[in-house]
Amino acid sequence: MARTETTVSRERMTVIRRYPWPENLINWWTIVMLATGGLITGVFGDFMSIQNRMGLGIPWLFPYAVTVGSLTIFFIVIMIILLAQKKLQPAWVILMTFILIALFLAGLIETAIQLFGNGNVSSYCNRYVNNNDIRGVSIDTLAWLEQNSICAQWDAAFAFWIIGLVFLVWMMIMAAQVNNKRGYYD
Repeated sequence: MARTETTVSRERMTVIRRYPWPENLINWWTIVMLATGGLITGVFGDFMSIQNRMGLGIPWLFPYAVTVGSLTIFFIVIMIILLAQKKLQPAWVILMTFILIALFLAGLIETAIQLFGNGNVSSYCNRYVNNNDIRGVSIDTLAWLEQNSICAQWDAAFAFWIIGLVFLVWMMIMAAQVNNKRGYYD
């Protein structure tokens, strides 16, 4: 009797799972977070420039905020690239947003301490800027305008730390729902 041999080849099959991200929500989130990262980077970069110009030391918050703002922008650029290639994984988004939430929370707490606590920037702004109406063409008016700008930047930075935190939490929820494919993303 003749023997018959059969060879079975096993092919590797790779399954790539695509995640349906909600385009409109991602676009709005991206715009707000790019504005947040840009504002935080710009404001605290300006503060560092002012401190250098005045010959003062730079508090740790300023380079920290510039770094966090830059990381935020970098993360969003990577997200946009992966999203365009349809390779954005919810697990990586959740991990990165969790890290950014921790960084944003630390920045918010320190900004709040400087604005309302020990540094009390807010009381200086109220005393020397908000309650001091200087007008006319003089060096005092220019100084007041610069101080007014700095006070507004502190308020904007504080607000955008909060906005960034809220939008990062929203992204974690959105990524979890995309991962589970439920909710309003189907």
